[in-house]
Amino acid sequence: MELSSQLIKGEVKDDSETLEKYSRDASLFKIRPRVVTFPEDTEDIERLVSFVKGHEGMSLTVRAGGSGMTGGSLSESIIVDVNRHLNKLREIGDGYASVQPGMWYRDFEREVAKRDLLLPSFPASKEICTVGGMVANNSGGERSLVFGKTEKYIEELKVVLDDGHEYTFGPLNKKELTDKLELQTREGEVYRGIYKIVEENYDILQEAKPKVSKNSAGYYLWNVWNRTTFDLTQLFVGSQGTLGIITDIRFRLIRPKKHERLLIIFLRDIKPLAQIVREVLRFKPETFESYDKSTMMMALRYLPDFIKLLKANIIALAWQFLPEIKMFVTGGMPSMILLAEFTGDSEEEATLKAEQAQTALKKFSIKTRVAASDKEEHKYVTIRRESYNLLRNHISDKRTAPFIDDIVVKPDALPEFLPRLYDILDDYKKYMIVTVAGHVGDGNFHIIPLMDLRKEESRRIIPELIEKVNRLVLEFKGSLTGEHNDGLIRTPYLKDMYGNRVYQLFEETKRVFDPSNMFNPGKKVGGSIDYAMEHIAKTN
Repeated sequence: MELSSQLIKGEVKDDSETLEKYSRDASLFKIRPRVVTFPEDTEDIERLVSFVKGHEGMSLTVRAGGSGMTGGSLSESIIVDVNRHLNKLREIGDGYASVQPGMWYRDFEREVAKRDLLLPSFPASKEICTVGGMVANNSGGERSLVFGKTEKYIEELKVVLDDGHEYTFGPLNKKELTDKLELQTREGEVYRGIYKIVEENYDILQEAKPKVSKNSAGYYLWNVWNRTTFDLTQLFVGSQGTLGIITDIRFRLIRPKKHERLLIIFLRDIKPLAQIVREVLRFKPETFESYDKSTMMMALRYLPDFIKLLKANIIALAWQFLPEIKMFVTGGMPSMILLAEFTGDSEEEATLKAEQAQTALKKFSIKTRVAASDKEEHKYVTIRRESYNLLRNHISDKRTAPFIDDIVVKPDALPEFLPRLYDILDDYKKYMIVTVAGHVGDGNFHIIPLMDLRKEESRRIIPELIEKVNRLVLEFKGSLTGEHNDGLIRTPYLKDMYGNRVYQLFEETKRVFDPSNMFNPGKKVGGSIDYAMEHIAKTN
């Protein structure tokens, strides 16, 4: 039976142009859906769920900004676009805001900033992502070093479950949990099912929790129950729409500092990296980012276009780049550049912190600089954020291929880990161009190769390279994804990361919420690398 346009108040589309648009996201995959829906309100979502519940083989995959890099918003069945209509900011209060999932983060940020508030877990893609996508992926970014990821900012979620009804989830004390467990409803079934999993496997789950600063892999069962508070929002966050459809989010917000100052650190040799990171972290930077020599060289190679990105006077900005150009010409380009941003309630406070950290680094005999102006800070930060786009836009025969793009290890391991990572990548340099950048304070690095995916040999090396990088990350007891989540590309490797028993608990969790597998199948559990490889887009 086909999905009728009369089922919901919003739009239902299956024309070729729409299906082609929704067959792609920011990942390397292409999967053509059967139909795309644009629900107008929660009632439309409930009707869609009830419809699919009665039709075997159909499924619902929620999509908003389409900026995900793992294929998490792609489906062969029904796409549910919440960006068109479910995009309203409902309320801003004292330290919180309630919002629908389809609202652009950039618009949300602007509105809450009017109250001097901020949701600090925004990713680098904050101009093109939605708040619902941030919840679905448990997004994080440069400010997660101090403020943590999206999971820390969820106060309440409204979710449509598989029975076609909306429920409200939030943290419960023991008495409130007991009341939920006694409900003879679908909500009660869900509480009983998850409580059984997390209580009977409490020690196993606490041990399974990755011992790194960031993680978006698997279901966060270890965060649900601490034997005092039971909170299912901690299970929905990062679940990529596989357990139900989120219709409303209440975020806790912070009041950001108003002033910042950047300390730039140039490393010729990464051997002292761990000690340098530890030293800088003592002074509590709000962000601590990094990029490698290849990234810097790319900015210099395409300097005119980079200057356009900064929207600055070309002569003045080119003058700013003279120190870097000199390093490039003389062969003294550092192996890695670190950017530590310090904040304060005054410019003097922020500058003092940066200078104190700089003084503490003198014992390492390395070159450092405290940015003299906001313009200089902007230059270095833009290199970190925009080098990827510069690379993509100038290499016309290649396209982005995110598949080893979000690895995390403990910062102390970086001096040993990074050379081994580069050794692996060097073996494949004839197939791809790659730079390495990331959140050095968290040990979280983003590697996004540019490849010609029209060539069979380029596609063939992807699973081989995934396996090698994954083995290295897991040898260092890291996470395969710190921010970008599992989707099509990492779901097949969750068993490698967590082991059979914990993966089985993930499967049980999926069955508790979604026994008919209607919500975004093949993500988080049940994924196949063969399926993923079959759906790589073969165009640049």
